[in-house]
Amino acid sequence: LATGEALSFEVFISRKSQLDGDHGFEPEWVPDYLFDFQRFLLGWSLRKGRSAVLANCGLGKSPIELVWAQNVLRRTNKPVLILTPLMVAPQFVTEGEKFQVEVHRAKDGVSKRGVVNVLNYEQLHKLNPDDFGGVVCDESSVIKHGESVTRAAVTEFMRTVPYRLLCTATAAPNDLPEL
Repeated sequence: LATGEALSFEVFISRKSQLDGDHGFEPEWVPDYLFDFQRFLLGWSLRKGRSAVLANCGLGKSPIELVWAQNVLRRTNKPVLILTPLMVAPQFVTEGEKFQVEVHRAKDGVSKRGVVNVLNYEQLHKLNPDDFGGVVCDESSVIKHGESVTRAAVTEFMRTVPYRLLCTATAAPNDLPEL
């Protein structure tokens, strides 16, 4: 485009899209406890490598996230980070036990090798993205506001991490500022 020429919305969106292929891998571990639709979402998101699971409440995003993280851990031999809102982090440790995935609560920014680490969004600045093979943003709607400090920090952190997954039940804007 020439300097000063306006971009059409279609051109703008096409330049932002990353639909040019898969950047992931086939699942190495798909446990029997996943329902068929969860297996489909797991496989699709792992093959994409960078994706989002936008599933309604109660459809099992947590087991999908945990199994996704375990697959990335096995593939990269690097820990995986699950970012959550503050009150959800302890729940992931319990969910990990339930779904046969070892989860470490990375309190004070101390992550553990060989496992899935869970940390709340506000503590992200304490970690180094180079230490992780993948990152999951649970309740990723917390980063949907375009001008939030949290969104900027998460985006910068995840920029170089090879495998990325966003999960939420509330992907669409809910009010005027989000629009």
